[in-house]
This record gives sequence, structure tokens and C-alpha cells, in this order.
Amino acid sequence: MKILKANFLKKYYGSKENLVKALDGVDLDIEEGKFVSIVGTSGSGKSTLLHILGGLDRPTSGKVFIEGKDIYSMKDDELAIFRRRKIGFIFQSYNLIPALNVWENIVLPIGLDNKKVNVDYIKELMNTLNIYSKKDFLTSSLSGGQMQRVAIARALATRPSIVLADEPTGNLDSKTGQEVMNLIKLSVEKYNQTLVMITHNDKIAQMADKIVRIEDGKIMGGMSNE
Repeated sequence: MKILKANFLKKYYGSKENLVKALDGVDLDIEEGKFVSIVGTSGSGKSTLLHILGGLDRPTSGKVFIEGKDIYSMKDDELAIFRRRKIGFIFQSYNLIPALNVWENIVLPIGLDNKKVNVDYIKELMNTLNIYSKKDFLTSSLSGGQMQRVAIARALATRPSIVLADEPTGNLDSKTGQEVMNLIKLSVEKYNQTLVMITHNDKIAQMADKIVRIEDGKIMGGMSNE
């Protein structure tokens, strides 16, 4: 089943001689439960595509369907709720809140949605990511690898259907990055989620079920690793 579908996405900035075509007619289908990596050079449109697939930035034209719903037909408030419930985001910069401890950072999205925290699930998730022993620590006291694990747990805390990861190992050394990627893959497989990830790292890209290459705002082809 296709969980995410993009139809002829365009994202243009500027006009006339200053026109920049960040995305220029992108079509993309992603199957439920699959791990897809998106690769390309700097400025190729990778991050723009990920942000539009996740409802963070509206396209100039085109459509994005998640679980059959046209997300850009929604009003901003409706889209924000849908995004919070259906999509988990993992960013290169972690985006953790320094004043909160590890547990509070992880359950924050659940509180924003006025939902009750499933304590057993969060404990299991943290144990899977090897960070439960750090639950009462402030994030500023953690290593980069530990902070990224907290960010992963936060992304998975609401049990989203789709996890979107933007260079999740970009700030980590190669050994820690590989460990973090193994944990991301383990977690999404365990909880039957779909993972779409941007990476510059060919070794990490090869872990995916499918690799999609984008250049100059256009999809140049996809390669299955299955």
C-alpha cells in the first residue's frame, strides 16, 4: 500500500531571471513500512522535498497525499494537528529543549496533543535506544549520539505512520552515526513505520530498501536494494 504519494511537486522562488526551481515536477510513491533514502548534491532539492512531504512547507503547485489524504487541501491548523499525529521528524540539529530533561523532551509532542502518555511504550522505546538510564538528565549533559537518540525517541513517541529524517547522522562521527542509524532502522522496523531519510553518506543510503536520487529539483531515478 502506498502511504505517501507526491504528484508533480513544484517549489519556485523568485521570478524572471532570479527564478529558482528548487523542485521542478517531482513524482514520488512510497510504500508503507519501507525505508527510502533520498540522495543528491547540495542544492539539489533534497531538504525542500522532505519539508514539503512532511507538511512543513507548502509547494508552489502539486499535491502530497498521506494515507490517501491531500494534506495541502487542509487549513494550517488542521495540517499542524495531522502532522503532529502522523509524522515524526528527526533533524540533524536535534532541536531538543535544554531546560527539559530527557523524558520531558521525548513526551513533549504527546502533551502538545493533549494525549495521555503511554508510559510502558515510552520506556520500551527508550530501552530500545539505550537511553532509559538517562531519563532524568538534562539534554545539555549528553553526548551528540545520546542527544540524537533522544530526538529519535521524541519522533517515535506519538507512534507516527511516517518518520522523516534530515541528515540524522550529519553531526556525528562515523562510528556513532552508524550506531544511530542501526537504532533508527531497528525502531521503525519494530514499530512498523515508514522511514524517508536524506543523507550524503553512501554507506548509510545503502541501508535503505530504495534509494531515490534528486538533481536540480528533479528525480533522476530510483534503485531498489530489496
